[in-house]
Amino acid sequence: MGVLVGQKAPLFKAAAVINGGEIVSDFSLGQYIGKKYIVLFFYPMDFTFVCPTELFAFQKHLADFEARDAVVIACSTDTEQSHWGWLQMPKEQGGIKGITYPIVADTAKTIAANYDVLAGDWDIDEDTGLMTSEGPMVAYRGTFIIDKSGVVRHQIVNDLPIGRSVEDTLRTLDAIRFNDEHGEVCPADWHQGEEALKPTHEGVAEYLAKH
Repeated sequence: MGVLVGQKAPLFKAAAVINGGEIVSDFSLGQYIGKKYIVLFFYPMDFTFVCPTELFAFQKHLADFEARDAVVIACSTDTEQSHWGWLQMPKEQGGIKGITYPIVADTAKTIAANYDVLAGDWDIDEDTGLMTSEGPMVAYRGTFIIDKSGVVRHQIVNDLPIGRSVEDTLRTLDAIRFNDEHGEVCPADWHQGEEALKPTHEGVAEYLAKH
């Protein structure tokens, strides 16, 4: 699907671990549509190295996202049991104990595929009828911001070795909310509280004259 910005976010229902240790079988993205902004981020694998730094970075800023009427949801292709086990391990031992937002188990890899962040490719062997795959078949570090109407407003995808900026995700969420509330547009490197501009030639000229 490539670029999802401007399109309805692919909905899903899958197993997940919520509240840091409770496994549910039918976690649904759709439960938040019409109610919250959604920050959905994919990471490659549990029990790895860059991934816990990102998961804890989102946890560190969780209250900031909640103050902006947004929920944070993580997703990888590991099982819910793997997520649960990782959540029981202390940070000092390489675990992610203390993470409280939902972590979705995309074991069928369909969620990552629908968001076009699945690293690798698959096919069906004509002779055996079995699925074959090439590549790691894990999720790239994709981040999606979905507005209350269920439309993807922002996406960014990092390669597997490259950690993302959670602070810039917050900045982008601020810009989306500001545009939704005020109708003005946000210039380059805009941050909450700074001047935006009216989407007219005069508005742009006025802004550029000041900056």
